[in-house]
Amino acid sequence: MKNVIRMLAAGGLWALVVGSASAEVVVNYVQSDRFTDLPRMQQEREQVLAELTKHLTKLGADLPAGQTLRIDVDDIDLAGRRLPTTGTREERMFHSAVDWPRIELEYEVESNGQIVRSGKVALRDMAYLSRTQRYFDGDPLRFEKPMINEWFYTAVAPRERTASR
Repeated sequence: MKNVIRMLAAGGLWALVVGSASAEVVVNYVQSDRFTDLPRMQQEREQVLAELTKHLTKLGADLPAGQTLRIDVDDIDLAGRRLPTTGTREERMFHSAVDWPRIELEYEVESNGQIVRSGKVALRDMAYLSRTQRYFDGDPLRFEKPMINEWFYTAVAPRERTASR
């Protein structure tokens, strides 16, 4: 758990450096050891959380300079089902319509000391298998990122969307 905290702190510092000319993104994982579905191995859990922080920070770059996006992630249920394995890496099966990705979070966007947008959402993508994927098979969040992008550009930064994303 100490490694997760260090990694998230490093990610936060990276966000501050990148965000000094743009927006700031702060991601907090609320009791991540109780999340519904993260990999069992600590290193893989940390990789998933670090990748999620990195992706949210990247999206936050589309917010206007001076805004702060704060996100408390309350639960994560990754796409697919874990398969029993004897190896060290976790294997997942992606074929069932009931194993869609789900992320529960609370967020607020602050500008000049005022909350301009906020909410508590349960992101779900029941059509995750039929979407055209823009992420590589090796990406631990390849099914979750399109769902996160849709939420971000609909609820968080609807007018700031750029054609490059």
